[in-house]
Amino acid sequence: MAVPPTASGTMSRRLLPLALIFIAVGIGTSFVGPFLALFLSDGVHAGPLKTTIFLLVAPLSGVVVSWLVGRLSDRRPIRRPLLLSAALASMAGAVLTSFVRDYWVLLAVTVTLTSLAGALFPQSFAYARQVLQQGDPRRAAMGISTLRMLFSVAWVAGPPLAALLLAARGFAYTYGLVAIMYGLAALIVYRWLPEVSAPAGHAEHETENVPEAPRSTIFLLVAGFTVVQTAMTLGVQAMPLFVSTDLGGSVSGAGLILGLCAALEIPLLLGFGALGTRWPLRRLILIGVVFGIAYQAVAVGAGTVWVLAAAQVLNATFIAAVGGLSITYMQDLMPGHHGRATTLITNTFPIGQILAAPAFGLAQHFDYRLAYAVNLALCVLGLGLILAARRARQVVPEERREAMLTGTA
Repeated sequence: MAVPPTASGTMSRRLLPLALIFIAVGIGTSFVGPFLALFLSDGVHAGPLKTTIFLLVAPLSGVVVSWLVGRLSDRRPIRRPLLLSAALASMAGAVLTSFVRDYWVLLAVTVTLTSLAGALFPQSFAYARQVLQQGDPRRAAMGISTLRMLFSVAWVAGPPLAALLLAARGFAYTYGLVAIMYGLAALIVYRWLPEVSAPAGHAEHETENVPEAPRSTIFLLVAGFTVVQTAMTLGVQAMPLFVSTDLGGSVSGAGLILGLCAALEIPLLLGFGALGTRWPLRRLILIGVVFGIAYQAVAVGAGTVWVLAAAQVLNATFIAAVGGLSITYMQDLMPGHHGRATTLITNTFPIGQILAAPAFGLAQHFDYRLAYAVNLALCVLGLGLILAARRARQVVPEERREAMLTGTA
């Protein structure tokens, strides 16, 4: 049964279960994402061609399913069933992956269960935005950034623990723990998350006299965020092998570097969320991409593991600004379609995986440093696309300007 908008106390009771979901999902993804290529290579014994195919097909199926779910979620008040279905699909997919080692069976599991699981992340953010919208919309950036911060908190411990578990017990135990995390997420949704009263696009106070950004602006922004996300994805995929092969480190050392980056993201996400209530979101995002360019340049020239570790300050600033604010920014530009807006941004991650796969394959054949050279070019391109994306001037009553909260001024 739908729950009507209530006071801040009820809002907090809705956000707390969401916070726990983000932690569970963060642990699950941090155990899988950085070591997926390693799993395909060592666990499944897939060669470079099969690895590339898997890294292309898996995210592509997730993009399609997430987009369809996003459109559906804006039409009917069914976010809770969608969240529950996605969490259960994630759990089932992880259980099967824990013991199945046939390449084609794993690919089938990925394009079915795991593709539906991809809707959990964007729908959680869309649900959170609807809850925040019932309070003070000006705090949306801070609220979304805080939830994104909790996701990063899970990544602080996730990669190092995953590396230790992989070394001690192998992939079966690792994916088994991932299944437990998604099972907890499903339980939280079932027990503590009520359905919101209506999809965001049906709230009259949100859409009345608040125009959406032109399609050209949305297109350029999505393209810019996609190439930037490609650089983030390729950097994570290449990290274990870059550290162990090119820099003379170990897989455990790569896990510690990834955890260090996530730890640095935590205060930065909160800081950017607070700044988002005062500064234009677009400006903060552009600053973050500039830091990303600086990080990739340092990584290309890194000669030791310690240089790469020190450069995580730049990388964390890059991820915190873009990852923490891009969702709110796109939701503000599409106030009547929060599900679709969130899905557009979160889908840049799997699309980034698709685009990163060929570059990762090249790095396998040549040198893993090449991956970070590609990342440098991608960040420069992303900066140019986001700079080019300017919202067309529209005549809006002055009292509506603050409510738009687009950050494009």
